[in-house]
Amino acid sequence: MKDRKTKEVVAKVVKSTDGETLQAFVRQNAEPGAAVYTDATGAYSGLTDYKCVTVKHSVGEYVKDHVHTNGVESFWSMLKRAQKDVYHKISPKHLQRYADEFSGRQTTRELDMLEQMATVTEGLASWCLRYRDLVADNGLPSGART
Repeated sequence: MKDRKTKEVVAKVVKSTDGETLQAFVRQNAEPGAAVYTDATGAYSGLTDYKCVTVKHSVGEYVKDHVHTNGVESFWSMLKRAQKDVYHKISPKHLQRYADEFSGRQTTRELDMLEQMATVTEGLASWCLRYRDLVADNGLPSGART
């Protein structure tokens, strides 16, 4: 999800893309009454407490007036490109870490270099990933080759 005003991107790994899951994600991250722009996926049809407008990619509609999903699609494109060209393999176990990293990159991409560095430095000051936490079981497969 991308907020058009703040440019903030929020991404969460989910096990299902059904209506219950996707609508819960929207409700956790957007105020009731907010404008929500989606593709025509039926999973969003129950968001009656939002101003939902869709574009229908299946019929070649990608922009309708000011309605489009290009911002969030840019996020997914960059994450997928990194997976293909840089990381080659992203395990389910660490997928949320990658989603968080690329959400941060997308959120800060319009800042100048010094602002980006300050944001990263502030984030690093309170965060430390220990090896034991990296390799700890989180219930998801690591995808490591045996």
